[in-house]
Amino acid sequence: MSLERTLALVKPDALKAGYTGDIIKVIESNGFRIIGMKLIHLSKKLAEGFYAVHRERPFFGPLTEFMQSGPIVAMILEREDAIRKWREVMGATDPLKAAEGTLRKRFGSSIQNNATHGSDAPETAAFETKYFFSELEILS
Repeated sequence: MSLERTLALVKPDALKAGYTGDIIKVIESNGFRIIGMKLIHLSKKLAEGFYAVHRERPFFGPLTEFMQSGPIVAMILEREDAIRKWREVMGATDPLKAAEGTLRKRFGSSIQNNATHGSDAPETAAFETKYFFSELEILS
């Protein structure tokens, strides 16, 4: 199996609550290599562009407003089977349905305020990593 890359975000709720370090520890303890990382505050345009696939859904407005509400940490994670493994480590979107020990169970408070984001497929990971990072910002 070859190395795979995925995008990981620490959302505004988790960053504000001081969970970033705990989340990074979990990332590293699960064999991920962080090959890109930055702290950013999304503008309305950037948040809406990132979640454009959800534009017609009723949660689009509240989600993009939430993602603009404070800074986030964007990371590119690398390891074998990174997309599946990161989604497993994060847990279900709804923290109430997430498995014990997952990041969303530990640090999330609602479907929207669920502490983390991760790509759901190779095509999504390719789009999302390029959305936040230039080639110069990624370790090889």
